[in-house]
Amino acid sequence: MATAAAPESSLLSLLYRSYPAAISPDTTELDYIHASPKIFPQVNFGETEYADIKQWLRTVSGLSTAISKDDKPVVENILGQLNTHLATRTTLLGAKPSVADIAVYALLAPVVEKWSPEERTGEKGYHHIVRHVDFVQNSRVFSLQIPDEEKVSIDVNDVKFVPKPVDPKEEKERKKREKAAQNPATAAAEKPLVVGQGKPQKDSKGQGQEGPDAAAAAGAPKTEKKEKKEKKPKAPKPAPAPAAPLSPSLIDLRVGHILRAINHPNADSLYVSTIDCGDAPGTDNTSLDEETGKTVRTVCSGLNGLVPLAEMQGRKIVAVCNLKPVTMRGIKSAAMVLAASPKNDDSHAGPVELVNPPADAPAGERITFQGWSEGEPEKQLNPKKKVWETFQPGFTTTQDLEVAFDSSAVPVAKEQEGKPAIGKLVTASGAVCTVKTLKDATVR
Repeated sequence: MATAAAPESSLLSLLYRSYPAAISPDTTELDYIHASPKIFPQVNFGETEYADIKQWLRTVSGLSTAISKDDKPVVENILGQLNTHLATRTTLLGAKPSVADIAVYALLAPVVEKWSPEERTGEKGYHHIVRHVDFVQNSRVFSLQIPDEEKVSIDVNDVKFVPKPVDPKEEKERKKREKAAQNPATAAAEKPLVVGQGKPQKDSKGQGQEGPDAAAAAGAPKTEKKEKKEKKPKAPKPAPAPAAPLSPSLIDLRVGHILRAINHPNADSLYVSTIDCGDAPGTDNTSLDEETGKTVRTVCSGLNGLVPLAEMQGRKIVAVCNLKPVTMRGIKSAAMVLAASPKNDDSHAGPVELVNPPADAPAGERITFQGWSEGEPEKQLNPKKKVWETFQPGFTTTQDLEVAFDSSAVPVAKEQEGKPAIGKLVTASGAVCTVKTLKDATVR
């Protein structure tokens, strides 16, 4: 059954044309809110996301009404909110595609087509809406059946003004302020009102009174004070559980698949790689790759001049996936590529060789050192605890060109009983990660 906030019929015809296996041409009314799982069966949607889809469909409906009435203030307000929302997201839900994105496209594509270059990407333009329209109409993720002549002509290199990147913290605070403005009663409710505990008032003689009802109770006989209850001795707190021994298994090592790599535009020593690390859609510090539809990480690595760019294309590597992301010359890097180099090579002059996982290992497969695979890696390593700095000195290569962990090089590991002196870096199936030629090298 169609919702009251269903978008225009052009959306329905676009869905018929693009997803005949999911949307029957005989359908005259469609439950747009719950159509996303049929259109994108590979994506899981939760209750919160269904609520977001419902809200965006209402917004699209409201925007459609405002456009038809030529209500410019309302149109500009909604477009401004939509543009700001998309500034930090690939899709309306973040990274997951939904019918709401298609609804926005169906409504705004004809509008964007008529915009001037200044309205599109000028200082006050809707950069992110334009980018979203171009993404939806061309991405394999959506696979919309739109003839080339009907697509909005967008030159992604024709940018009149580069907007300042949105600060995620500022965006979060802005949302809080909007929510508080929409629900003032909620903000007031957060401060509980305690009845009967007002400030002491003074009578005409300056005597203190306990609350507004003290005068009425002035003539009442005094009651004896209740005897204080004896305090029971507090039970001793249980001793804290002993902390688990530190281990290199805290480091999230995974098979990564470099989809492509380019030279960093602002740093001669860096490459910028697009890497599939097996992350689920919507994972922090990931984005949706428009070309392949995969969830990927952007990774900056100081390998330019040490590893040929051709060797960085379409290959498997080992990625460190839970270091704190860092911004390197204007580009946020969300992982690190493991490579071997001669020990004591402080000048980083090379040679350098990438660590090779088994060729058939899937992207995202966890990699651990034999004998050190207990427990799960931390979601993100705390830089103050220096877990990476503690264990990396033990990352090495053997005479057989195998990557391994040498516990003798790490004091906190050397002291642990029952652990191997050398633990090879292996996949879940036991296949060992290797390098080409560097023996007894450091890996970082």
